Amino acid sequence: MRQKRWSTEFLISQSAANLSALSVEDDLALVVRCQKGELVAFNELVGRHRQKAFAMIYQMVRNEEDARDIAQEGFVKAWRSIARFRGESAFGTWLHRIMSNVAIDWLRRRTGVSAGEFDDTKGLQEAAAGARTVPQAVLAAPERLSDAEVRERIDEALGRLSSEHRIVIVLREMHGYEYQEIADQCGCSLGTVMSRLFYARKKLQNLLRDVYENL
Repeated sequence: MRQKRWSTEFLISQSAANLSALSVEDDLALVVRCQKGELVAFNELVGRHRQKAFAMIYQMVRNEEDARDIAQEGFVKAWRSIARFRGESAFGTWLHRIMSNVAIDWLRRRTGVSAGEFDDTKGLQEAAAGARTVPQAVLAAPERLSDAEVRERIDEALGRLSSEHRIVIVLREMHGYEYQEIADQCGCSLGTVMSRLFYARKKLQNLLRDVYENL
């Protein structure tokens, strides 16, 4: 079990470094070839983005095998949809949205939780203040932290969040989605996103209090 965890952490820790090597122009050239039906070009896109897609999905679902299955489903969906890609955003951004949508749908099917589980207004008066007081170092992506023990603690804390809370934390704090974008992807209101973020941040702050006090 320990070896499997470190294998997964290694993949996640390498995603940012590999992303910097990806060329948007090269992606677009490959997309054009895909739109002409060249499967080999899509296979190259998969190779370029597979690691980052897996890392994001794993952060959401907390299971390596499930994350690989979901990533595979996401790439199949991307291939079927690529004819509609118009270059209005980078291919990586477009693919990221597909992957997060597939992961959210998978979690919804798995948990059977409706989008309106949480009260939209509960805690909203405190949400903005809570967002300011939570140390951002604690919510940073694992690759930003050099100490393996800290990364493991953060990984375990994320695993203790409900799937609904974990989704909004991953999309907002680790991948920079706007509130409305998260609401659109989760199929819930803006108020629900704010409420979930508030409670997720508070729980992470409590779980990791000893960690961020020593950062």
